[in-house]
Amino acid sequence: MEGTNQTTVTELILLGLSDYPKLETIFFVLVLWMYLVILVGNGVLIIVTIYDSHLHTPMYFFLGNLSFLDICYTTSTVPLILNSFLTPRKAISFSSCAMQMFLSFAMGVTECVLLSMMAFDRYVAICKPLRYPVIMSKSIYVSMASVSWAAGVLDSVIQTSLAVQLRFCVDIIDHFLCEILAILKLACGDISVNIFSIVGSNIIFLVIPLISISISYIFILVAIFRIPSTKGRHKAFSTCSAHLTVVIIFYGTIFFMYAKPKSQDSLRGGSDITDKFITLFYGVVTPMLNPIIYSLRNKDVKVAMKNILCQNSFH
Repeated sequence: MEGTNQTTVTELILLGLSDYPKLETIFFVLVLWMYLVILVGNGVLIIVTIYDSHLHTPMYFFLGNLSFLDICYTTSTVPLILNSFLTPRKAISFSSCAMQMFLSFAMGVTECVLLSMMAFDRYVAICKPLRYPVIMSKSIYVSMASVSWAAGVLDSVIQTSLAVQLRFCVDIIDHFLCEILAILKLACGDISVNIFSIVGSNIIFLVIPLISISISYIFILVAIFRIPSTKGRHKAFSTCSAHLTVVIIFYGTIFFMYAKPKSQDSLRGGSDITDKFITLFYGVVTPMLNPIIYSLRNKDVKVAMKNILCQNSFH
């Protein structure tokens, strides 16, 4: 396909884990099971935050957005992953590949920004409790969530547009989904603009939100240590411990994916099996852990779930 471009590429081949056939069946079962947990767990959290009036607060509004985001992200990637495990050479149309890349990238950026918004919400709740209802009014926290979604869509439009305009030398993706770095490996032209754009995106939507989260938690920890009673400190920290756990898991995996140095030559090289497993962990395991973490470490959510179950049982 030397010299061809995106106008002549009609389909791409996803290799998945075809080099490791013994792992494909095992991972198919594991990923399918985790996907069902993601749908049920995040779906329950969304239902609980909508139907329980006690959870109509900024924190649970953001949590509902996070759960919806995880469902959207996994639905845009997991079916393709499962199919790649069943078929060694899975063909996907170029337009479908671009759409899947757009959705997954948009959801990833949105989650980065949304987690920073949630950290700010916890900062206001703990450090400025008396002004919390004023600062985090409904119009403010709805606007914050809207900005998160808009940022994800805008950045994904830019990255996807730059990627699909490249000339491609081959049509085989050594991955099980249309991940943007895997797509760049197919290019035979200059990808310096793409690399520069991804680095800029990392700084704006990965590093800056992480700095914002870190600053928020520095103030939170200072405020917690000033609380005289041990019980009071424990209660204050418990309100943000679930969010902090999710942040550590999310950023730990995404930094390995996008923040590690990648030269132009390495982008054109073969795919590392480690990159595939990191992508799998980020795309499936993290969304599965989010509702579990928030459910197990949050008394309000557990009480709301019990109330809903009791009402359904009574009816």
